[in-house]
Amino acid sequence: MANTGIPLDICYGSLSLFTTILHNIFLLYHVDMFVSFYKIDKLSFWIGESIFLVWNSLNDPLFGWLSDRQYLSPHSTASSFKSNEPYSKSNTGSSSSKEENLYTYNKSKYSEKPFPSSYSNYSKINNRQSNPELLQSEPNSINASIISHRLNSLAWNGPMFAVSFALFWVSWLSPGLQFVVCLCLYDSFLTSVDLQHNALLADLAISADVRTRLNACSAIFSAFGSVSVFVSYAVWHQENLVSFRAFCLLLSVLSILGFYVGIRLLRTVAIPLCSKNSSVAVENTQSKLSSSLNYLRHFGSCSKSSTDDLKNYVRQLTTHQNFIWFALMNLIQVFHCHFNSNFFPLFLDVLLGKNGNSLGALLLGVSFVFPHINNIYFLSLCRRHGVYRVVLLMFVMKFLLTLTMCGIGSNCIWAICIYIASNRVFTEGTCKLLNLVVSDLVDEDCVIHGRHQPVSALIFGTVALLSKPGQTLAPLLGTWMLSWQTGHELFTAASSEVRSSDLSSDPNHRIACFNLLVYIPMVCATFQMLIWLLKFRLHGHRLHWIKAVRSGSSSLAV
Repeated sequence: MANTGIPLDICYGSLSLFTTILHNIFLLYHVDMFVSFYKIDKLSFWIGESIFLVWNSLNDPLFGWLSDRQYLSPHSTASSFKSNEPYSKSNTGSSSSKEENLYTYNKSKYSEKPFPSSYSNYSKINNRQSNPELLQSEPNSINASIISHRLNSLAWNGPMFAVSFALFWVSWLSPGLQFVVCLCLYDSFLTSVDLQHNALLADLAISADVRTRLNACSAIFSAFGSVSVFVSYAVWHQENLVSFRAFCLLLSVLSILGFYVGIRLLRTVAIPLCSKNSSVAVENTQSKLSSSLNYLRHFGSCSKSSTDDLKNYVRQLTTHQNFIWFALMNLIQVFHCHFNSNFFPLFLDVLLGKNGNSLGALLLGVSFVFPHINNIYFLSLCRRHGVYRVVLLMFVMKFLLTLTMCGIGSNCIWAICIYIASNRVFTEGTCKLLNLVVSDLVDEDCVIHGRHQPVSALIFGTVALLSKPGQTLAPLLGTWMLSWQTGHELFTAASSEVRSSDLSSDPNHRIACFNLLVYIPMVCATFQMLIWLLKFRLHGHRLHWIKAVRSGSSSLAV
């Protein structure tokens, strides 16, 4: 197929559109659908969420491992050690000692210059603005086989993700069983799509500028995808779901067609890029092969089994402190994002009262579209000030907004509207930026563990293993806290005598919803600021050095 001339960032970002148009609808309505329409009982809901919690936690690293396990073998890491030969010769111990010695070597060798010569090359790439050939100047780590592997996975899992979405909105099993089956199927295909798409962010580029442009394009398409929220609010009627079901079916068909076309275009653009880089890499092979063979003899000629690779990978992660602290912070972030999404309609109904119908559609649209639009501005800030500082600013803004809302109280409708919208904008905006941080963690893992090819999908999957339980904890803790504060159950089967109109006029229920609305973000922001300020170290000189080493060593592909 001939090259279409479409920029790579457009092809990459377009895939976000076909995920977003479905996932926002899922976040808003799946709990309400089963609780209010299918009348799922409380026990079945908790059992389903518990099963989902386990599967949701395990499938990310499982799929990441199945995708990238071949890149953990010794043969895959051999040539990368040439770029830091003193490091590879002097380190045969644990990952932490490797990292320490490599860092010491870097400081001693470049004591007069703050960064190695490869950093100057990285800076030149990083500082280019709007260069149409920018992506072609990336180092030779862009590997055609890895890109093709990820696109093949997306070509299968993307359409299946759309099919699993459609299964939610038609009753075809008992509510409890359908709840479990639909959640697990949907999350399986969503996980596969997210892992491969996010891994492409780290595999297609190394420089921060290229990655932020790829991410910005994804944000633009995600903003277009969020328009589906406006329409969904107009067609959502619990008394008659015919229009809503037809709307969801239409979205599924559009998503299937979009994945098919988008992946073909991305393959057409990305693979020729990889081929150019691969031809340069082959020229470097002869000069690096001798060192690679010495490395293999040093570490043993026998290939490790998958079990040994897995044990070694887990052992490496336990010494990767930045990864561990980021995963903890991200757990809090995922919990907060899904808490907002799951209880957004309830907060609108209870806190806005009779104004809910007129303002609901507007707030839903603003809160789902603006994070993507605002993310474009945040990404421009990231280019100037770095991702670390921008994420810290988001945490501070979330905390200050919550303090302001606590002072205003629950009686000012317009203040509540502004706070609900801004809370989602800053929370979701932070989530969109964190993929850049994970990409930096991929770079750090690749450098400190001497990998020839990054295990991007595996890193993204492991981050999700440690952080995605927040997605399940959000509805569980939210329903429990509301029931505890108000004495009312949200489950129709358990408390059928309580009507939604009664709850919206109940002052205790209003106070409980307001408390959750402000105190959950306050607690989350406090812990996140502490972790980000005191524990996370992948920024500044450390991040520049990681980028320099990887951009310098990536041209040594065998």
